[in-house]
Amino acid sequence: MVLQLRRPVVQAPMAGGPSTPALAAAVSEAGGLGSLAAGYRTPDAVREEVRAVRALTGERFAVNVFVPGPPADAAALARYAEELRPEAARRGVALGEPRRDDDAWEAKVALLAEERVPVVSFTFGLPRPDMVAALHDAGSTVLVTVTTPEEAVAARGTGADALVVQGVEAGGHRGGLADRDGEGEVGLLALLRLVARAVDLPLVASGGIADGAAVAAVLVAGAEAAQLGTAFLRCPEAGTGAAHRAALGTSGPTALTRAFSGRRARGLVNRFLTEHPGAPAAYPEVHHLTSPLRAAAREAGDDGGYNMWAGQAHPLAEAVPAADLVRRLDDDARAALARVHPRTDRA
Repeated sequence: MVLQLRRPVVQAPMAGGPSTPALAAAVSEAGGLGSLAAGYRTPDAVREEVRAVRALTGERFAVNVFVPGPPADAAALARYAEELRPEAARRGVALGEPRRDDDAWEAKVALLAEERVPVVSFTFGLPRPDMVAALHDAGSTVLVTVTTPEEAVAARGTGADALVVQGVEAGGHRGGLADRDGEGEVGLLALLRLVARAVDLPLVASGGIADGAAVAAVLVAGAEAAQLGTAFLRCPEAGTGAAHRAALGTSGPTALTRAFSGRRARGLVNRFLTEHPGAPAAYPEVHHLTSPLRAAAREAGDDGGYNMWAGQAHPLAEAVPAADLVRRLDDDARAALARVHPRTDRA
């Protein structure tokens, strides 16, 4: 098994605060694979978090890197900025600068190779083959996130060791290579089988997995491990805000939106998401544009004004320590497989 896990559980990297060194270390210590999110952080901050995880555990862990995408449509971005001005006026803040940047991804990849991070994953695009080679030279296992069989074939061409196969049920950003409406919006089980037919690489299943029975299902469907994000958001080690934690325990619906960041992402339906259905495909420009609005809404305790990422199975998330969750997921997956096994012996 390429990930060398004692338990087939990967904690998804969740940028913007939820992924912490304490969460990653707890998951890895319990036999899964904990993850840090390099997105939105400076290279120096990423290095500090890598070293913080190493101070807490000697087990393998992962760091995720955002790959920059194409530039935004300037006219569409300007229209969206105008649409948001009344919101900014109500909040008493200025809109952020809708700037383009590459999240210092090359510097982050270089430092992850220098730090010899055990597992490095990529989201939003493909790493260059020379980057993958440098990470391999450093002893890293390289994963790429895909949402279609075609993306899986392209990712294989980079030299990636394994793929994170992300179904449309997943919370947070769509992690595939493109951000076009309708593309990569396939349920996880169907996508796993399609990708397994397209490439012969180890697969990590992601999307709508929140309990042991779901872990068992994706293992049977061909995955080496299950990646869970929303299920970890209520763990005490996660950096999830209080309002977000509380909302996850409700049965509220989720939807895909570009309203907050300019890239499709699944979150709990709230006022801001509902009022801005036509946000353009403009990441990270929209992320920077809305940042002051989201910060002001959080400070005011207005959970209708900022993003609360969540997968479709979010009501199953529980407020339990991360290590306990990893062990329970593994135990319950084994129990689910044992319940099914006798049926396979029937004539």
